[in-house]
Amino acid sequence: MEPSPEKKKIPEPNIPALFLKPYNPKDTEGRIYEMWEKSGYFNPDTLPARHTEPFSMVLPPPNVTGTLHMGHALMLALEDMMARYARMKGKKVLWLPGTDHAAIATQSKVETLIYKEEGKRRHDLGRDAFLERVKAYASQSHDTIVHQTKKMGSSLDWSREAYTLDDKRNLAVRTAFKQMYDDDIIYRGYRVVNWDPKGQTTISDDEIVYTPGKATLYTFRYAKDFPIAIATTRPETKVGDVAVAVHPSDERYKAYVGKEYDIEFAGEKIHIKIIADESVDPAFGTGALGVTPAHSQIDYDIAQRHKLPIIPVINEYAKMSVKGALLSDKKTAEARTIVATWLRDNGLMEKEEEIEQNLSTAERTGGIVEPLPKLQWFINVTKPIEHRGGKSLKELMLSVVRDQTIEFVPDRFARVYVNWIENLRDWCISRQIWFGHQVPFYYCFDCNRAQFSSLPLGRDGDGDHIFTTTIGDHHGNFIADFEHTRREIREKSVSLDTSFSGFVAVENSPTCPICKGRNIIQDQDTLDTWFSSGLWTFSTLGWPEKTQDLATYHPTTVLETGYDIIFFWVARMILMSTYLLGDVPFRTVYLHGIMRNKDGSKMSKSQGAVDPLAMIEKYGTDALRMSLVVGTGPGSDCKLSEEKLKAYKNFANKLWNITRFVLSSTEGYTYGERPSLSDNDARLIEECDTYLSDVEKDMDAYRYHLASEKLYAYVWHTFADVIIEASKPLLASEDVAVRDSIRYTLLYILERSIRALHPMMPYVTEEIWSHLPIPHKKMLMIETWTR
Repeated sequence: MEPSPEKKKIPEPNIPALFLKPYNPKDTEGRIYEMWEKSGYFNPDTLPARHTEPFSMVLPPPNVTGTLHMGHALMLALEDMMARYARMKGKKVLWLPGTDHAAIATQSKVETLIYKEEGKRRHDLGRDAFLERVKAYASQSHDTIVHQTKKMGSSLDWSREAYTLDDKRNLAVRTAFKQMYDDDIIYRGYRVVNWDPKGQTTISDDEIVYTPGKATLYTFRYAKDFPIAIATTRPETKVGDVAVAVHPSDERYKAYVGKEYDIEFAGEKIHIKIIADESVDPAFGTGALGVTPAHSQIDYDIAQRHKLPIIPVINEYAKMSVKGALLSDKKTAEARTIVATWLRDNGLMEKEEEIEQNLSTAERTGGIVEPLPKLQWFINVTKPIEHRGGKSLKELMLSVVRDQTIEFVPDRFARVYVNWIENLRDWCISRQIWFGHQVPFYYCFDCNRAQFSSLPLGRDGDGDHIFTTTIGDHHGNFIADFEHTRREIREKSVSLDTSFSGFVAVENSPTCPICKGRNIIQDQDTLDTWFSSGLWTFSTLGWPEKTQDLATYHPTTVLETGYDIIFFWVARMILMSTYLLGDVPFRTVYLHGIMRNKDGSKMSKSQGAVDPLAMIEKYGTDALRMSLVVGTGPGSDCKLSEEKLKAYKNFANKLWNITRFVLSSTEGYTYGERPSLSDNDARLIEECDTYLSDVEKDMDAYRYHLASEKLYAYVWHTFADVIIEASKPLLASEDVAVRDSIRYTLLYILERSIRALHPMMPYVTEEIWSHLPIPHKKMLMIETWTR
């Protein structure tokens, strides 16, 4: 038997060896990102000369409370796509990074960790020691966040990285505070605020989470001879009632308006005046409202209009602060049951019914929010500002959106924004926590010696003091209480402030401007995190100094963020920029939605793909980015599944395989000037150009979901499935002109596709680009988007 002839060995194509294997993101991404960083092209100052027109964008600073989640991944994918597209279009791109100290969230997180591990509270450590622990935690979290951000391929200018609590931002905060204080926009006043008994601090309306649940609506009279029944879900607060409000046109109650009653109610003495107020809905409930000014913002507003007293009956620990033995020092829930029982026992309860009600809780701590009157720092949003044309902050914030100086994408959110600003209240900016920018207001002991010496320390024997402000030293140690009696509050029902004089200082170690002494103490409150975040677009560019960056890059081109923080952040940046700079902070606001699982449920740690690094490890960054962008329009929630991630991992590999085929089919071919093309190849190139022109229009109009989807469909279903398949017999043709025509066409379409896909899939496209036979090419991230 003759030996079988040896099988003819097919030579491997003469192309880079890495294309002989499937695309491996793990072998590529770290190396490519290091190359980008070393190039210096993330910094607009080192971009090539053709990059002239500024494009600027700030990164919404992630909180230093842990690690990034899929919401951050969506944000980074969109913003990096914007930055890379603008850079390829010849813009001088500054995408500025940073992190947010997130005062309440970070302090709460560290306090929880310390108590869990050591059984200690922050007061056990003292202010300075505790803050050192918080700073260490924030630093560690910062490093993790930067690592994750880089893994997403983010082309941020790391040389300009900022932190909302660093020295430069502190100078900006102090400067802004002083200007607002000098303009009488910042004031210290006694008003009802949202109090978090668990976190022991005020919180803003935006930091309240409303949890649906059931409650009992009690309908009753204060006394048997009281003429009007009222209804409430919180009868324990009624010991703080000062009036009953009815509508002026309500015939049922007209005869009682102006009458006053002294009543013994649940062990407390209350004085009730019947008043008429337009805000009362006569068709709701009994048509009468028990007015509790100290524990309801609505009731507080009514009290201000009618000059009614403010009588707190609940303290900072959500306990009753009354004198009577029946309720004194009881928790509010327990007091509610006691008062309801008292009403029944005294024949005053008329009806009890179960209703649906939203429970107000603090977003960061989960504590049940108590409206309480507190002496706090506020920003007045309705006061006319002389150097801003007599407009108030509220009017400034509305005008720039109404006249479309700032445009929202999608535009429906402009209406949401306007509606919210129209109903905006004065902003409470002080917080009773230790971590954050300390209020830059100082008290001089020498100038206030008389006031300090006359202060009562502690409460009077009759317990009549109802308000306390503590002044402590820099270590949080007690020095003195500023207290006010019911009588004082009755006399000063509109606003209450101490008689202590003080001053605002921009510098960190000031002297008293009156006596030039240093026997001073800084206000112990810290500022709301959003005060410093509101300065972000210009404090990161050097303000209050007049820097070249500020002149070049502000207003920023676009702000990309989630629609859920329009009121937290977007509105406050507009407030700060229009007031302090007389200009908008950005031209366009692009809003993305909330991350959801494929069934539409909100993504959480207990379900769905929530760890971006885990998904990158499994599928690669490009696949994750495409999964987040394709099919997710502005303002729409993003549904993500592992099936979607697998599909775009396959697409990255498809792009790799297309490249292998084209490189194998064009060995030895010099890609340069366009040769004489067949009619069909000329048509294919024209169709490619038309298609990409359509994609470009989508990119320019922020329709990234359509642009990415069109590129995916064209590359896979037109280029790979149709054009490449049809090219195979042409590549085998004996006619050199036919071969050269299709070779040029394949390289042209591949080159254009790689350019166009780079903003969405930067890693695989940069790697492919480096191996394409294109003369005089540069790094893809600075090549032109179109040829």
